[in-house]
Amino acid sequence: MGFDFHQRYSRQIRFRHIGEQGQARIASSRVAIVGLGALGTASAAQLARAGVGYLRLIDRDIVEPSNLQRQILYTEEDARAGRPKAVAARDALLAANASIAIDAVVDDVDSANAESLLADVDVIVDGSDNFEVRYLVNDVAVKHGLPWAYAGAVEAHGTSAFLRPGRTPCLVCLLGRAARVGHDTCDTVGVISPIVQWMASYQVAEVLKYLAGQEDALSNAILQADLWNTDVRLIRMGGPKPNCPCCAKRVFAALGSGRRALSVTFCGRQTIQVRPERDAALSLGALADRLRPLGVVRANDALLRFETGDISITVFPNGRALVHGTDDPARARALYAQYIGM
Repeated sequence: MGFDFHQRYSRQIRFRHIGEQGQARIASSRVAIVGLGALGTASAAQLARAGVGYLRLIDRDIVEPSNLQRQILYTEEDARAGRPKAVAARDALLAANASIAIDAVVDDVDSANAESLLADVDVIVDGSDNFEVRYLVNDVAVKHGLPWAYAGAVEAHGTSAFLRPGRTPCLVCLLGRAARVGHDTCDTVGVISPIVQWMASYQVAEVLKYLAGQEDALSNAILQADLWNTDVRLIRMGGPKPNCPCCAKRVFAALGSGRRALSVTFCGRQTIQVRPERDAALSLGALADRLRPLGVVRANDALLRFETGDISITVFPNGRALVHGTDDPARARALYAQYIGM
């Protein structure tokens, strides 16, 4: 049995900057969240409880024990079962608010599918852990005139900004064309949960301002914080660069040819993602029967987990697989060909 709309959101409606009209706007809004790690789960929890009417949760990964320290929507049982993050997050959010619509997408965001996954929402929220995906989000946002909330957190440092095409710089304005490689990640230097929660809260506050029709309240600034040393800075952004290749000249380099990467390394994880050039339609049941004589198999409707020797492979129904136990893309693709078939 559902709860009365005004009862559920009474404290948010009483906040004078949102009110009845703002809450109605929030309830009719659509948001995509790219990545359901620490930032993505924190943002998703706040947006779902705030009453955003539709959430699309996108993540390619599964829940692991190391996620539980900071990724607030997951349980030990999710990690034991290796559940897809998008599915586990959806179930947790619907248990908190069954009155909203949530779509779980267990997949990459890449140049082949970025527009179909992101172009039909009101706001995109960045919960990713790499700049390759962020440049794709930026391209879609600029091309389709969509605002997006950027954030990153590592160690006790965090950065966040709400970017609006035509009003603020885009990511290419701020950082240039090339994706940043060789930067620290939580897998290499760690992260504490409080900085994640702060950056996610800043993201969500800006998103709620926009969705509630309160754009004059947007900060138009980059928040940078170091919680360990208690150092906080707000850097005003100004407008777009007049010669920006992306938002001025409308060259969408990240979207490129629309081809997807066939192998992707997960930093610090000894995990390689392998996928066919075109999505397949695998029968996980039939694959399980074929693999059982060769190792340990666990399967459900969402994924199949196969373990043999020092290697395990997580396979999804569209043919995408995570090969765990190697950081060599060539070996990962050879194992995929051996056990799954190219």
